[in-house]
Amino acid sequence: MLLLTRLTTFADQARRAVSLVWRTSRPLFVGLVLATLAAGMLPALAAWIGQRIVDAVVAGMQLHASHGQAPLWSVLRYVLAEAGVLALLAAAQRALSVQQALLRVQLGQKVNLLILEKAQTLSLLQFEDSAFYDKLVRVRRDASTRPLGLVNKGLGLVQNLISLISFAVLLVHFSPWALVILVVGALPVFFAEAHFSGDAFRLFKRRAPETRQQGYLEALLSQEAHAKEVKLFGLAPLLLQRYRDNFNRLYVEDRRLTLRRDGWGLGLGLLGTAAFYLAYAWVVLDTVNGQTSLGQMTMYLVLFKQGQSAISASLAAIAGLYEDGLYLSDLYEYLGHPVMAVGGSLKMGVRPGDGLRCEHLGFRYPGAAHDTLSDINLHLAPGKSLALVGENGSGKTTLIKLLTRLYTPHQGRILLDGSDLQDWEEHALHQRIGVIFQDYIRYQMSVGENLGVGDVSAFSDPARWRDAAAQGVAAEFIERLSNGYATQLGRWFVGGQELSGGQWQKVALSRAYMRREADILILDEPTAALDAGAEAAVFDHFREYARGRMTLLISHRFSSVRSADHIIVLDSGRVREQGNHEQLMEVQGRYAQLFDLQAQGYR
Repeated sequence: MLLLTRLTTFADQARRAVSLVWRTSRPLFVGLVLATLAAGMLPALAAWIGQRIVDAVVAGMQLHASHGQAPLWSVLRYVLAEAGVLALLAAAQRALSVQQALLRVQLGQKVNLLILEKAQTLSLLQFEDSAFYDKLVRVRRDASTRPLGLVNKGLGLVQNLISLISFAVLLVHFSPWALVILVVGALPVFFAEAHFSGDAFRLFKRRAPETRQQGYLEALLSQEAHAKEVKLFGLAPLLLQRYRDNFNRLYVEDRRLTLRRDGWGLGLGLLGTAAFYLAYAWVVLDTVNGQTSLGQMTMYLVLFKQGQSAISASLAAIAGLYEDGLYLSDLYEYLGHPVMAVGGSLKMGVRPGDGLRCEHLGFRYPGAAHDTLSDINLHLAPGKSLALVGENGSGKTTLIKLLTRLYTPHQGRILLDGSDLQDWEEHALHQRIGVIFQDYIRYQMSVGENLGVGDVSAFSDPARWRDAAAQGVAAEFIERLSNGYATQLGRWFVGGQELSGGQWQKVALSRAYMRREADILILDEPTAALDAGAEAAVFDHFREYARGRMTLLISHRFSSVRSADHIIVLDSGRVREQGNHEQLMEVQGRYAQLFDLQAQGYR
C-alpha cells in the first residue's frame, strides 16, 4: 500500500513537471523527445552493423585466401553505414545537449517567476513566519532546476529503455539468461542510490535554518550596509568563527552521507562488474567452441557493455527521479500553499466622508502569549490629524499595519467610510493611502525611481518626481547631485552615490507625496533622521498638503505630536489616554510625563 502511494505521488509529480516543461517551450520539449528516441535506437543499430563489418571482414579474408581476391564493397558499405549511424548518434546527442541547455535557462526563469509571483500573494505574517520562510528559501535555492532535471532524467530513462529493448532483441538470440545477469547485477546499486537519495533530501530539508543562517552571516561580512558596525565593533573575528563552526557542523553531516553513499555504491557496483565479466566469459567460450561467430561475439560484447551501462544509467535515473520528486514536493507544496483572502470588491464605502474607524480592535501575533493590541477604539475624520504616542513595543507600528490591511484583525473591525476594510478592493484601498514606514527601503535605483515607487502609475514621470521632492523638502539636495534625478543611489551598482541618513529620509518622505489621490496619510517616525530646521520645513509643507485629508502620525518628538487634533497614548497595546495636547497636559498623566521629560532636554 505504501509503495502504491509513493508510486502515485511520484507519477503525479512527474506529470506536473512534464506539464511545466511543456508550457515553458513546446518546440524544445518536442525536440528533446525526438533526440531521445534517436539516441536510444541508434546504438543497437551501430552494434548490429559492427557485427556485419566483422563477419564481412572474416568472410573476405577467407575468400581472399582461397581465390586471391576479396569483395571490398561488401565490407565498405557496412563501414559507411556505421559511419552514418554514428554521425546521426553524435548529432542526436548534441541536439540533446543544446536543447537541455536552452530549456534549463528558460525553465529556471519560469519556475523562479512562479515562486516570486506566489510570494506576492502571501500575507506579511507568512513572510514573518520563520518555518515558512525556510520553505521559501529551499524552493528558491534548488527547485528552479529540479523540474528540468526530472524531465531530463525521465527522457534519459526512456532513451536507455529503448536501447535496452533493442539490445534485448539482439541478445535474446544468444540467451535470455544474459539479460537476467545484466539486470540482477545492476539492482543493488539502484537500491543503494534510492535509499541515500531519500537520506540526502531529509538532511537538506532538516537543516534549512542552519543554511539560511550561513547565508545571513555571509551578508553581514560582505555587504556595505553592515560594514560600518562590523568594522567598528570588531565583529569580524566573532562572525567568521561562527561561520566556520556552522560550516563544520554542516560539513560533518555531508561527509558522513557522502562516505556512506559512495562506499556502498563502490561495493555494490563491483557486483555489476562481476556480472558483466561473467557474461563476457560466457560469450568468449561460446566463440571458442564455434557456436558464435567472431562478428556476433564482437556485437554481444558491445551489447553487454552498453547494456550494463544502460541499465546502470536507467536505475540511477530512477533514483534521481525519486530524489528530484522529493525536492519538487517542496515546490508544489509552496505553490499550493493557501493564501489569505485579498479582500472584497468595494471601491467606495457605504458612508462616504465618515473616515477611518477602529471598533474594539484586537490583534495577537501567531504563537504569542499575549495580545499586541486590545480593545482599540478610534475615529479619524477627513481633515483631521491623529497622533499615536507610546513607548517602544506599545503596538503603534502594528496598528499601522492593521490600518493598511497588511495584517488582519483577530478581534473587532476597521471601517473606512462605513465599510469593513476587509471588504474593500485591494488596489482601490491602497490608492487612498500614502505611507512612510519607519523601516523604509533604500532602493538601489536612481533618485527619480526611488520617488516613483510611491506611485507606480507615475514611476517614470519626471514632473511628478519634482513635485513630490519639493513637498518632501528633498528637491534642493537632489538638484545638487551629479546627475540630478537620474543619479544612481547606493553602492551596489557602478556609479552609485550614497546619501546621508537624513537625505534618505527626505527621499522616503517624498514618496508619500507621489500619491496625489491619497486621502489617508500615515507617517511612522517621518523625521527621526532630520535636523530641527529640516523637521520644521517638513511639517510646514505637510500641514499645507494634509488639508482635507486624514493624517495619522507616529513620532517620539512631541514638537510634532502636539499640533495633532487628537492624540492617543498607547501602553502595552491598550489606549491609556486620549485627547488633544492641552487636555492631556491638564490630566498630568503619562503623556504629560513624557512631554516634560523631553522638554527638560531642551532647557
